[in-house]
Amino acid sequence: MAEITITKDNFTKEVLEADIPVLVDFWATWCGPCRMIAPFIEEIAKEYEGKVKVGKINVDDEGELAVKFGIMSIPTVMVIKDGKVVNTAVGYRSKEQLVDLLK
Repeated sequence: MAEITITKDNFTKEVLEADIPVLVDFWATWCGPCRMIAPFIEEIAKEYEGKVKVGKINVDDEGELAVKFGIMSIPTVMVIKDGKVVNTAVGYRSKEQLVDLLK
């Protein structure tokens, strides 16, 4: 499954009500490190299909969600399980480090 675009309109359904953990990538088109981890995020979405849902939130388009989660720097990657943030990483991370967030 490819990553899904998360907006304030589908956030509750796709993230809070998800029956599996959700890896959420807060990013922006102008962010270099965001573009560097994008292929890793895409690979994780494919490799963990059915086990983890992967969503992307563009902070420029979804400022309300960025504020709600206190996003000060991007990329910020969060793992949300049962509606609660269980892990967070800020800044560039290797694919292995992103996968470790899921454990």
